[in-house]
Amino acid sequence: MRSPAARVILGAVALLALGAAAFLTSQFEQQITAARGGERAFDLSAREAATALGHLHTSQLAYAVAGQDPEVLAITVKEHADDATKLIEELTTQAIGDPTRAALTKASDAMADFVSVDRRARDYLKSGQQLMASDVLMTEGGATDALDQLNIARAAERQAVDDRETGLRKRELTALAGGGGVVAVALILLMILGPRPGGVEGTAETAGTLSIARAAPAASGKTEMPGADVPEIALREAPPASGYVTARPAGPVLRAASKLCTDLGRVSDIEELKLLIGQASDVMDASGIVIWIAGPDGTYVHPALSHGYAPQVMARMTRVQRSADNAAAAAYRTGQLQIVLARPGQSNGAVVAPLLSADGCIGALSAEIRGGGESSDSVQALAAIFAAQLAGVLNTSSSAAHDHRTTATGTI
Repeated sequence: MRSPAARVILGAVALLALGAAAFLTSQFEQQITAARGGERAFDLSAREAATALGHLHTSQLAYAVAGQDPEVLAITVKEHADDATKLIEELTTQAIGDPTRAALTKASDAMADFVSVDRRARDYLKSGQQLMASDVLMTEGGATDALDQLNIARAAERQAVDDRETGLRKRELTALAGGGGVVAVALILLMILGPRPGGVEGTAETAGTLSIARAAPAASGKTEMPGADVPEIALREAPPASGYVTARPAGPVLRAASKLCTDLGRVSDIEELKLLIGQASDVMDASGIVIWIAGPDGTYVHPALSHGYAPQVMARMTRVQRSADNAAAAAYRTGQLQIVLARPGQSNGAVVAPLLSADGCIGALSAEIRGGGESSDSVQALAAIFAAQLAGVLNTSSSAAHDHRTTATGTI
């Protein structure tokens, strides 16, 4: 899962889940919009049918009014009846709910009853039975029954559309929740199973162990009796960059580093060199720096210059044998950058860079780094750059001193 391909696949699955959720949500919204549009069209047609039924009932009641021509009224009643029947049939095809269709069926049956009642009323009028015609029209109606069923159908259709929208909304939420769940799981897997900060795959038990210096506990804010054993700190050679982030912008740091390298190339005395080492400590965000120089026989290194450590701490630092289980000795012995990993709550980490010259490795620069920055690529690069500059300065000084001694004894 830590491979880039696996992380890409996991990200693609999350994107597909989001895309599917968005697509389904869009489809559901379109269905809801269509259902609401159909409801408005249905309600408009239902109102037209209700108007036609109202005119029909009024025209039918006119039969009983004295002085009206039944034959002329019959034509008007038939036109309104045909319009109402046609609208009810159209509404039946538009309806989406079963209760709506049932109410419209009853409205159609009521219209059939209306035709029968209308025929009987006109027959009574033709035979001069005005009272019987009025009684039939007032008691058996037909149009009023159809109007009642039409109103029931309108309410049922509105409820059916509301129910359908509710169901679609639930499906929307399910789709969004499913997509969100997949994305959440993907993010959790990426965080849990992705590369660990600092790229350190092992632990202190699986990595090699080296102590940075005998003063490491004191430099970390601890007190210790002289001569006490120093706890060992897990070491890896040049691990990948960690999650360490400095608050300082890269531009000013690079400018300070370039100026410092220039100044190191022009240093003329030991006091100026100590000042420049302090500036290097600030650039690397180090709490302390020790410059270890090889002994004349090359079998050990000893602390020659330092910054950030109290005098009593430096007094406890002794020479370290070339073969010792120590980061400074390892850098001197192998000529490779060494990383001492921090122990949270116990000690800072450190970067130890070899001082490489044309004559070989002449010592090491150890920098105790704050905040877990020892695994940062930028901090490691700065340590290597400053160590290279110091190697040139110290090797030149050492050669000049050697030439001065040999000339004075007359061997040259």
